[in-house]
Amino acid sequence: MAASFFFYDLETSGFSARDHRIMQFAGMRTDMELRPVGEPVNVLIKMGDDSLPDVDAVFITGITPQQTLAEGITEAEFLHRFEHEIAIPGTIFLGFNTVRFDDEFMRALHYRNFYDPYEWQWQDNRSRWDLLDVVRMTRALRPDGIAWPFDAQGKATNRLELLTALNKLSHEHAHDALSDVEATIEVARLIRNKQSKLFDYLLAMRDKKKVAELVEKGEPFIYTSGKYSAEYEKTTVAVQVCPQPDRNGTQLVYDLRNDPRDWLDKTPEQLAEAWRWKKDSNEPRLPVKKLQYNHCPAVAPLGVLDSASQMRLHIDVKRVAVHHRLLREDAAFAGKICKALEILEKKPQASLVSTEQDVDGAMYDGFFGTEDKHAMQVVRAASPEELSNLGLRFKDHRLEAMLPLYKARNYSKSLSSEERETWEQFRAHKLLSGGQHSKIARYFARLQEVAARGGLTGHQEYLLEELKLYAESILPEQV
Repeated sequence: MAASFFFYDLETSGFSARDHRIMQFAGMRTDMELRPVGEPVNVLIKMGDDSLPDVDAVFITGITPQQTLAEGITEAEFLHRFEHEIAIPGTIFLGFNTVRFDDEFMRALHYRNFYDPYEWQWQDNRSRWDLLDVVRMTRALRPDGIAWPFDAQGKATNRLELLTALNKLSHEHAHDALSDVEATIEVARLIRNKQSKLFDYLLAMRDKKKVAELVEKGEPFIYTSGKYSAEYEKTTVAVQVCPQPDRNGTQLVYDLRNDPRDWLDKTPEQLAEAWRWKKDSNEPRLPVKKLQYNHCPAVAPLGVLDSASQMRLHIDVKRVAVHHRLLREDAAFAGKICKALEILEKKPQASLVSTEQDVDGAMYDGFFGTEDKHAMQVVRAASPEELSNLGLRFKDHRLEAMLPLYKARNYSKSLSSEERETWEQFRAHKLLSGGQHSKIARYFARLQEVAARGGLTGHQEYLLEELKLYAESILPEQV
């Protein structure tokens, strides 16, 4: 199959891929010239009765759990369609902030429904990209020909709905998945039309090998990231600070705007403390961050930084060169940075009180082996009635724990009385454990808090009542 883009967007029941669910999936395929191919995809996905939607997320999307149950399809049904009709060979999946948000939800969806969480993004010459950092780097380095928005406080912003409005692009319903997809395609066309060289360069740089080749030269490079200040268009000059990335393709890079002499004499413990994020802190933070090769980072050679960009971004290349020289001259600093990271990522000793493993949250505990992948295919191909007697032997304990959950979530009508009792016990543990501090208790308290603060529109009051009714409807049977 020829390469093609598939722009997609999700509306979700909350902001945690582990705890919340996809409520709406929308997408549109285009060819490499951004011309539409086929019809758009726009489906609702049924909420499971073991998950509670976040009120703030529902206020944004306007989608209620009841709507997904009435009009949606199950996760298993959606993924069957996704694998056969959407994830075709040569597809480049992309959207607006999909790498950091939507892709995580899609991985979790695949995982709990007996698909490999990652293969949909790389197998059969598929890949992923993200337009948000393309927009950010275009604004920083090649802004001509495009109108760039600012928020009410005069701060630079790249919000999709503001970008489309200012450039008179079609975007009728912000935070509706299909409308956001169509708007993202319009923005992609705008950037390709106005700054085609940068667009095509960053498209090629979605290849993590090319990112590694640039970063691991050990020379300064341009780096645009949401972690950097909007004051400088989210862009700086960075350089690798440790000689090799870790086994997951994560490199540590130093922001060369900052004089390293402020940090060179610090101990690893002091560096770790300065690296730690602290809310509302005025203390300077260690100017080192992670760069992940497989997150499609927006990086470019220092040579693309023309004089106009240097002035706009307040980058003094001579000062950057001095800072880089100081880093190279201190052979011990890289080792101290690596040690500081070890300190930050050191896990506390396990509690003596054992807790039940939440299999939904164990996606990153390891990769599935070949034998288990064959067994997962058997599960996906089985009828609801066959799921209870497949006789499979999984090597990965997570799959054993997920199988009854998979059946209950997708084929609840086929549960035996014993299976239904087990499912109710699972839901009771998940929603009710902790008494006054249980998920369901905290959820009702949150609904009351939102109602008490007042100032709600009529539609928000309706949504709040729907959420209350839904939470009451999924209380486990034993209550």
